[in-house]
Parts: sequence; C-alpha cells; structure tokens
Amino acid sequence: MTRSAVIVDAVRSPMAKGRAAQEGRPGGALSSVHPVELLGQVLGQLVERTGIDPGSVEDVITGCVSQVGEQTGTVGRWAWLAAGLPEHVPSTSVNRACGSSQQAADFAAQGVIAGAYDIVIASGIESMSRIPMLSARIGMDPYGPSVAERYAPGLVPQGVSAELVATRWKLGRDELDEYSARSHARAYAADLTPEIVPITTPDGTVVDADETIRQGTTVEGLGQLRPVFHSDELARRFPELSWHITAGNSSQLTDGAAAVLIMSEERAYALGLRPRARFHSFAVASDDPITMLTGPIPATEKVLVRSGLSIGDLDHYEVNEAFAPVPLAWQAHFAADPRKLNPRGGAIALGHPLGASGLRLMTTMLHGLESTGGRYGLQTMCEAGGMANATIIERL
Repeated sequence: MTRSAVIVDAVRSPMAKGRAAQEGRPGGALSSVHPVELLGQVLGQLVERTGIDPGSVEDVITGCVSQVGEQTGTVGRWAWLAAGLPEHVPSTSVNRACGSSQQAADFAAQGVIAGAYDIVIASGIESMSRIPMLSARIGMDPYGPSVAERYAPGLVPQGVSAELVATRWKLGRDELDEYSARSHARAYAADLTPEIVPITTPDGTVVDADETIRQGTTVEGLGQLRPVFHSDELARRFPELSWHITAGNSSQLTDGAAAVLIMSEERAYALGLRPRARFHSFAVASDDPITMLTGPIPATEKVLVRSGLSIGDLDHYEVNEAFAPVPLAWQAHFAADPRKLNPRGGAIALGHPLGASGLRLMTTMLHGLESTGGRYGLQTMCEAGGMANATIIERL
C-alpha cells in the first residue's frame, strides 16, 4: 500500500527587512531576535496551533544557508529546545542554497512516504540582519582550482546571472520593473495574515505583519534606481548585457522563519487532524552554473513528467523571485498563465530569507490554493550553482 505524505499546517514569521541597526539607522523589525529564538517561536506556535503531542515528532529537518555564527550547527535543534519542546526529539540541518527549506520539506515528505517517519516537521530559518549573506564564505574559496579552471574566466555573482537571463529572454528594463511593481501590488492586496504567526522581540514588541511590502510601488519609481551589478570589467567580459538589474527588481534581504507539519495521511486521520494538502511529486535538477538562475526550467520539466500533469493542470505557481528575470523567463518557457504566477506576491515584495524561503513559498501556496479552491500547486526555486527544486502539492 502506497503511503501519502500530507501537510497538516504551515506557518511563517512576518518577513522583516534584513538590516542590522546602525548609528542613525534602525534595524529591521526582527533584527534584535536571535535566529534560534525566531525559529523557536515559529516551531512553538506550529505545535500549539495543531495541538499535537510534540513528543510524537520524530525529526525536525531545518533548512539554513549560512550555518555560521548564531546559525551554526543544528540550528533547528536549538530552536526546538528554545521553544521548551521535548529534549528527545532530534533535528538535522539541510543546505541546498536558496532551496534549503524546500528540500527540507521534500526530505520530510519522502521520509514519510518511505515509512521512515509518521510525524515530522520541516522548517527554515535565516536572519540576514545578524548573519549577512555569504558569511560562511568570508576569506574562503568555495570552488577550488578545478572548478575555477573549468569555468574560466570565472563564475559570476547571481546578479550578473540575472542580467544574462534577461538578455537571453529579451526582457527589457520596463518589463522587469512592471513585474516588480506587480509583485508589491499583489502582496499588498492579498490577505496574508492566516499564514503568519506573531514574533515577540526582546523588548516585548509583537511583530505580526510583513514590513517589506511597499504600497504604491510604481514602474516610474523603480525606473529611477541604478543597476547594481555593472562594472567595467564585467562589461568587457559580457558586452551583450544591457544592465537592467536593480535593487527594485531583485529580492529583498530578509529575516524570517517558517515551519510545516508533515504526517502520513493515516496518522493524521488517526489523530483527528485534517490534512490540508498531499505531496504529489518532487524533482531536483541543475543547469549551467554561470547562467545559474535557469534551473527551475529543467526542474519543472522533470516534475511535470513525473507527475503526469501539464502546466495547464496547475492552479498556482510559486517561482521564487530571486530577480525579476527568473519567473519571467520561466513563464515564457512554459507559456504559463501570468495570473497564476506568484499571485500573492513574491520575494521582490516579501523578501528572500534564504534558508526559510522554500517553506515561505510553500506556506503561501497552500493558503493561496485554499483561498481560490485550486487543486494543484507547483513551487520551484533557483539555487546557487545552477540547481533547482520543484515540488507539486495537491490541496485536499
């Protein structure tokens, strides 16, 4: 008998600006919260909302990208203990770059399907205020001489990859900025409160709403921003690029955490809990590490073959908005319905807290399917090195 893995609940913290306090400049709303405390509060509220016996959880699989400093080691373990939850429940950390917590959910669901778990939590955390992006690489060479030789004259920052994607798909500045303004407008119009759990900061402030959404964002306003990845050296190397990527059409650096309770369908019903969605299909894929951000295209092609579904069968697509060219290139490749693409806004409006983003997307997609009555949802994320995950869930 085939086992099914189901989602019983999915929650996330508010998305806060990933900015540490500096002299004369305030930090983001969650910048004073230790990442262990941030994830711990989300885990504790997930357990409380569902009413499960926390001692019955068999593992806590946690996505985190910069596993250094306050996020070092098994950050999910310390977060679980910080929430006052049972000591006998273990945890492990996953790093598949930006898709880390999506991979955590996939591993959790696959473990349930295989019979290794009956009850498991997937979670994700990144405090980009306290652990800045690329902290784990400071003073380090992550590639080694053979990779450097294979991809000479060298790999490029993701923003340059976004420029390459924009050029390849003939995406102009206006198109990128129009998409970005729409991300903010959609996030502002959506009721995201059911997916958010409040976070209490050390001074007692309760943060219960996203602070990253900019109401009234316009194409004209975004058009005033200057490209951020241009340099004379890169312009010589890539003379074909038009340099359209700005802070306004890129994802925001963000602090955030998310968690999903996953069970076997049989165990959920035995406990009197309502399964909200079933994991349908999974895929991982990779592409050219210089273009890098196109991985969601082969990952989606792979998961569609495995699922037996077509793009037209899907009711909701979450394609992470690392940069505006990523979802736009994906949409063009599949001739996907733009109304179904990130319909509640994406990382341009909500931010991209690296290790938490996969489950932020899954949480938003689940609530989005429920609000519209849709059946199938697909999420996919570009990841460093040209990798990507793709996951399809079925609302129940």
